[in-house]
Amino acid sequence: MRTLPNERLRQADSDGGPERKCILSGDKASREALLRLAVSPEGAVLPDVHARAPGRGAWIGVNRADLEKALADGKLKGALIRAFKGAALAIPADLPDLIETALVRALTDRLGLEMRAGNLLVGSARIAEQARAGRVGWLGHASDASEDGSRKLDQAWRVGCEAEGSGLAGVRLPLDRAALSVALGRDNVVHLALTQAAAADRVAMLVARLLLFEGQADAAGTISEKRADASGEPLAPNVTTTACSAQAHTN
Repeated sequence: MRTLPNERLRQADSDGGPERKCILSGDKASREALLRLAVSPEGAVLPDVHARAPGRGAWIGVNRADLEKALADGKLKGALIRAFKGAALAIPADLPDLIETALVRALTDRLGLEMRAGNLLVGSARIAEQARAGRVGWLGHASDASEDGSRKLDQAWRVGCEAEGSGLAGVRLPLDRAALSVALGRDNVVHLALTQAAAADRVAMLVARLLLFEGQADAAGTISEKRADASGEPLAPNVTTTACSAQAHTN
């Protein structure tokens, strides 16, 4: 189901893990779909992308424009004061920039880890071959990838998933080929594919969170629209089964 940028997060699936409530919208979602804010020893409110910082945390699930508005009109400050029980807080004026940087870093770090683990494919020819064989669980394209090249790989993926006519397509990432190339230490990285089911879920969730924060039209629907099971049926946003999972490598 597609969620437009100005729509609220939908309630998490009952099997999607522990839920948290966004302090700004009041909507609930799985903790993986939201972003945790934590307080540093100096009292600064900072993004805690991996939700590992000690102490109390506050969760948000809004896009950047809504966060900037809440920061400007004091709504964010009030929500944080309530969440942190009146503790003295310093909210950085550049908090939206800090969050976006942290989300991008989390995604690129994860892509690097998956490449080192042997789960990530790059190169159109190699991806197309594995996609047609049903061994691709997730597909992504750089923001500046050509429409023709992306369309050909999308079609190869649908063929391998036996999902022709379903509209299954790779995710258009909020990173261009230069950023992906730097992150992966490779030249001219334009298309990415994951062959391991759990790796596909890990990356898809990070991509969805980043797209949601950036307010892109298919942000919250990335998993449900861009991934499907082997029958070609779109999956609900918090379902963890990966496209072509029955055939994907499990390493």
